[in-house]
Amino acid sequence: MPAKLLLLAGVALLLGGCASQNGEDLLGSGPLPTPSCDTTRVTYAATVAPLLLQNCGSCHANGAAAGGVGLGAYTQTKAAATSGRLLGSVDHAPGYSPMPKGGAQLSACDRAKLRKWVAAGAPNN
Repeated sequence: MPAKLLLLAGVALLLGGCASQNGEDLLGSGPLPTPSCDTTRVTYAATVAPLLLQNCGSCHANGAAAGGVGLGAYTQTKAAATSGRLLGSVDHAPGYSPMPKGGAQLSACDRAKLRKWVAAGAPNN
């Protein structure tokens, strides 16, 4: 009987201790921290192409060029970038078809990476 009583007391202490600490106690009452966005090294091969393939590939890569925009090869992607269509669409700018069509806008970090690449002249690096 004392073992059961000891176990019950231990469980009560454990539950009581957890209940007094919530997210605000642990992190403060401000906004939750967000992961950093590293745009120090943005390249076509390691950053831009994989990002576009993942988010745009089903409609704009591998021979598909929905809306006349292909993003499956560097030359096609550079043409979309230098014409303004790439950033206009992913930024949901007025006058451009918002992309991805029917999906959520790309994250601010992904859009920042694309903007950095375009601002650098859309190099094939």
